[in-house]
Amino acid sequence: MIQFTGSTGAGRKVGEAAGRNLKKVSLELGGKNSLIILDDADLDIALANATWGVYLHQGQICMSTGRLLVHRAIYKPFLERLVAKAKSLTVGNPDTEHVSLGPLINAQQRDHAYQLVQAAQQAGAHIETGGQYEGLFFQPTVLSGVTSDNPVFQEEVFGPVAVVMPFEDDEEAIRLANDTEYGLSAAIISNNVSRALKLGERLRIGLLHIND
Repeated sequence: MIQFTGSTGAGRKVGEAAGRNLKKVSLELGGKNSLIILDDADLDIALANATWGVYLHQGQICMSTGRLLVHRAIYKPFLERLVAKAKSLTVGNPDTEHVSLGPLINAQQRDHAYQLVQAAQQAGAHIETGGQYEGLFFQPTVLSGVTSDNPVFQEEVFGPVAVVMPFEDDEEAIRLANDTEYGLSAAIISNNVSRALKLGERLRIGLLHIND
């Protein structure tokens, strides 16, 4: 059989070829993955999960957190803490330095991330921190003021960019999380596991994390 991990476009081609040759195929494709932080969430747990989900391996993972959806009741304090955390992350060569983030894979990917951040800003987003690079080293970035028609809301960045959006209630969180063709995974942070499970059952995703 064929096991493929990559973009949705490439995955379609692999699936077509597998079908023509009667091969079993498993495709793990793109993910614009949402981390939903409910109003009863522990902010320390939420911040730890958000930082890990967005910035691990410079965001170059199909399961990276592409959207941080935060209940409006805790949006401002969460955003302030996330910006402070992003500013504290060091960037450099992990072979020779003790750093939090290393380089992006190549100049093409760096340019893609930079252009998407610029497009997001032009569409109304605010760069809270980061947004620049030196060589292949991209600064940990936080974007606020993102709306659902902003390109960074829909497109995979594959870079260390946190896209933070507030929501009013569980229904809006579900709608925003499901507004994607890349439903690979999602996560929910809440002190009420039953509420999180009930919400999670309505997400069109392949994998769900709760408080993890």
